[in-house]
Amino acid sequence: MSPLAGEANEAEGVLNPASGRTPDGTLHLLPRLVAEGNVSRVGLAEVVIEDGVPTGVERRGVVLAPDAGWERGKNNAGVEDPRTTWIEALGLHVMSYVAYGPLGPKPALAVSKDLVTWERLGPIQFAYQADLDTDLNLFPNKDVVHFPEPVPGPDGEPCFAMLHRPMWDLGWFRPGEGVHLPAGVTDERPGIWISYVPVAEVEKDLGALARPRDHRLVALSEHPWEELKIGAGPAPIRVEEGWLLIHHGVSGTIDDPFAQQQKVSYAAGAMILDPQDPARILARTDEPLMEPETEEERSGTVPNVVFPTAIEEIDGVRYVFYGMADAHIGVARLDRAE
Repeated sequence: MSPLAGEANEAEGVLNPASGRTPDGTLHLLPRLVAEGNVSRVGLAEVVIEDGVPTGVERRGVVLAPDAGWERGKNNAGVEDPRTTWIEALGLHVMSYVAYGPLGPKPALAVSKDLVTWERLGPIQFAYQADLDTDLNLFPNKDVVHFPEPVPGPDGEPCFAMLHRPMWDLGWFRPGEGVHLPAGVTDERPGIWISYVPVAEVEKDLGALARPRDHRLVALSEHPWEELKIGAGPAPIRVEEGWLLIHHGVSGTIDDPFAQQQKVSYAAGAMILDPQDPARILARTDEPLMEPETEEERSGTVPNVVFPTAIEEIDGVRYVFYGMADAHIGVARLDRAE
């Protein structure tokens, strides 16, 4: 998928899609559509499939725009980088997205039965956790994605769990404030965290899904291709070995964490998380599974980017949909190595 000429909502790119199926089983993408001024909306596009292979899309309009006051600032606005997970236990698609409001990027949730009509649950409110000696709500946070089914919480109670990526540098908000790390964390690079909400609480109040607690660090950067930061990609998928998580890793140089980067490279790797304790990594790739190679991946708004955000199965084959250089959307087969 590429920007449509003359379409104002796509003037600065289409990228980083979520995905899901409407009640009739039709596969759709929910791309981030970027208008002039870096104002993002979430669109809906039916996937065209030919001989079992996704080959294009048919646009179905905009399903989420920065209409809420907390999704807009004085000089900025946006609902960015959606990730959707169909949670069978709820009978709902759960969308996490980044609201680009008055205090910068903050994660938020919305839910839908059909991918067309979305109900906002509001900004995510991370519960205070004394042993971290900080408030996670102070920090920008991105790459939020849910597991598709309940998992054991820290005490064994069935929980809905989300992965997320806090960013500890508050200098963007208060110049000179710098980095504030949680207790026990010594590496300031943004990494992958997990938080939980007991199933019983969500069954009583769907809004509880936006009030996670029991925050735990899952993973930090380990390899050169992810030396700056890592973040979760599509919703984890259950495989024989555990939960397969595709993640992105960033290398290069970041001058301003909230500007469109020109000196970085985004690649994609994978982890296997323990099904009995998804905060525990069982295996992890040393080398990236995907790196920027094609012209569309190497040249764009932010060059040298592959950014996986959705996985779907078509006729028994898994496909990864990903952002290309913050300008286009690509697709790649996800095959199991023998």
